[in-house]
Amino acid sequence: MPLHITMMGFPYRGETKELNDDTRRQIGGSFIRLSNGYTHYELALPSTPPPNFGRGAGATVVLVHGFSVPCFIWDPTFNALTSSGFRVLRYDLFGRGFSDRPRAKYNLDLFIRQLRELLDKLGIQQVFVIGLSMGGAIASGFAVKYPERVPKLVLIDPIGTRPMPLSWVYKAAILPGVSELILGLAGTEKMVKAAASDFFDPAHVEIFQNQYRPQMQYRGFKRSILSTLRNKTVNGFPKVYKELGKLTMPVLLFWGRQDQTLPLEQSQSILAAVPRAEFHVIEGAGHIPHYEKPEIVNPILIRFLKG
Repeated sequence: MPLHITMMGFPYRGETKELNDDTRRQIGGSFIRLSNGYTHYELALPSTPPPNFGRGAGATVVLVHGFSVPCFIWDPTFNALTSSGFRVLRYDLFGRGFSDRPRAKYNLDLFIRQLRELLDKLGIQQVFVIGLSMGGAIASGFAVKYPERVPKLVLIDPIGTRPMPLSWVYKAAILPGVSELILGLAGTEKMVKAAASDFFDPAHVEIFQNQYRPQMQYRGFKRSILSTLRNKTVNGFPKVYKELGKLTMPVLLFWGRQDQTLPLEQSQSILAAVPRAEFHVIEGAGHIPHYEKPEIVNPILIRFLKG
């Protein structure tokens, strides 16, 4: 029997807590039960609601984060959008942040279903969807599957038609037969440092790392990361972008000039598939330009959503 099957219960280093009713109460915030488990989310009304704003009224924006960094990565965007009159929803993907870590295939279908069920449970029909990195592929897949629900789509350094280059930690983690052992023994700091490489400006790194670490205490984090890699959820989705190119919804695409996680050149195949996309390259930014350069990204984003 292959080693990765016999070691399904491997005690991943640093994972000492369970996500359950008690820990959810300690964490605080909002949780909602979906078919694959609880999802942690935050839904905020605009700080200055327009007239007659209420449930089902006004524009709602949903923010979909990327491969391993939970929804705190949207802090600057979340605040700017609520201040500009939008209702804003952000949430943790399964396996990340404080959402459950179900024993499931962590593929595009799982994440699209999570988003659909979350919106349905909250009674939200139409949304402007903004996706970062792997969240860009999820947002694009959701828009292709439910185009009537997505008037506008925003992609920030998304996984596109080509695979995401992997760090040595993740390349080693998916080797046949020893994958759980390698990822299980990898210290949490190696993963934290790998995630911090998304930044161009080192001034942000320490704050980011302190916010990133808490999710790694909860059992199932590394298992979900491994499943995401094994199910090729970062391998590119040319069919999704081909179908997106056939739709008519406006698309806004951002890319950090200094992105080392998904190099700028990967934008070209997306633009070839979706030539109507409005494209902005953000100078002095890495893989998360909305976080590093909110003063540049937010005005463009808000203009696009309100236009």
